Amino acid sequence: MATAKTAADKIANAGNEALRDAMEKSMSGLNDLTAHSRKNLEAVIASVTATAKGAETLGSEAVSFSKAAIERQTAAVQSLSGVRSVQDLIEIQSDLAKTHMEACVTQMSKTTELMSALFRDAYQPFSARMTAAVESLQSGR
Repeated sequence: MATAKTAADKIANAGNEALRDAMEKSMSGLNDLTAHSRKNLEAVIASVTATAKGAETLGSEAVSFSKAAIERQTAAVQSLSGVRSVQDLIEIQSDLAKTHMEACVTQMSKTTELMSALFRDAYQPFSARMTAAVESLQSGR
């Protein structure tokens, strides 16, 4: 009888130990999942912040370009008031067109660089999270 009780106690202890181990592993997994989810949320926030900053920079640049274009146009109109011949008119108009074209090409290049930076900065937090996820999966093998 004592032997049966000892065997039953061993089985109960083994069951309790297995249950405790399973609970600890479950809690550890849940903690890891929570930490992973928190880092993903932080990546989303960082991406949105970078996107907002980039959009603000693009907007500011567009306003600056528009102001400069208006100033160029105003100067051209003022210089047209002193035109004395058709040749002068054509020269002023040609210079204005050339200046506007050069400014547009420069602005387009600048905008392309700003957009590239915006996309790079907005994607970087997600890229870092994907790298961490891949490393986590590889370390679990």
